[in-house]
Amino acid sequence: MVPVAERSPNPLTRARDAVWRPTAGSLRFLALLGVIGNAAIVATGGAVRVTKSGLGCPDWPRCTGDSLVPTHSPEHPALNMAIEFGNRMLTFVVLAVGVLVFAAALRLRPRRRDLVRWALAQPMSVVAQAVIGGIVVLTELHPASVSLHFLVSPALLVFCVVLWVRAGEGDAPPRPLVPRPVRRLAAGLVAACGAVLVTGTVVTGTGPHAGDAESRRWGFNIEDVTRVHSVLAWAAVALTVLTAAALHRVGAPPAARRRVHELIALELAQGAVGYIQYFMGVPGPLVVLHMLGSVLMWIAAWRLVCALRDRGPAPVTASPAPGPAAAEAPQPA
Repeated sequence: MVPVAERSPNPLTRARDAVWRPTAGSLRFLALLGVIGNAAIVATGGAVRVTKSGLGCPDWPRCTGDSLVPTHSPEHPALNMAIEFGNRMLTFVVLAVGVLVFAAALRLRPRRRDLVRWALAQPMSVVAQAVIGGIVVLTELHPASVSLHFLVSPALLVFCVVLWVRAGEGDAPPRPLVPRPVRRLAAGLVAACGAVLVTGTVVTGTGPHAGDAESRRWGFNIEDVTRVHSVLAWAAVALTVLTAAALHRVGAPPAARRRVHELIALELAQGAVGYIQYFMGVPGPLVVLHMLGSVLMWIAAWRLVCALRDRGPAPVTASPAPGPAAAEAPQPA
């Protein structure tokens, strides 16, 4: 077996090796950065909406006119332009992380094909997200395009979370850790969480935070769509409690029970924020916090599903073949 290179004290060298000479641990860390980046971009997207900065950069892919960066414009305040442009720049950061994750998955030895596929999905999805972001601007924040723009992030987070989990486990066929009815209950829970996310976009598209004062809104009654969203949220909570009870009843592994307890805590916190913002007239900061909570809930739900099966320990990784200079260096006996 090829020995793994010693850990360099130089942080830049360690960062390079995490991509060019990756281990399962370094790939998992890069995947975690992808999870964090995609959750953060949801929060910054929420900040764009509540500050009415959605058209701070009124063009795409340029910001204004012939300029890629914000320039002075009497029609768009500098702060709104800066917020929208900052959100666009974060997309490039998330894309860069996705490219690094893909490169690390390709360089991992032994190569694990399913990790390469999960990793490739990340930069490709970010590119799709950028294109949809352009459609959002060109349609002047139509609520349908804005909803799609948001919902791509949870879809992308599935790739990120699964890669994060898979990098730390083996490639054996999945071995169920709980009976099939419990796994089906967990799958229904994920579907309920997805429905909560979708109806949440309808509530936002009907409410006061359109991203711009002149943007079109859905013509629904805000109380009606909020009630539907709330009922689905309570259904997700009920399914989570049922899943927790089932996991305890069948003696599920401690990791699975921790995941479901984390999800219950997030759902209760999310519900509290939702009710508080509703009765306070939907203040902007709470909207951003609620959006961030929704993706954290989504991440926790997928971590729970992954905790219900076992694929064995992660294979021992070896460094890729060294370059010419390293190959000529004397080797220890």
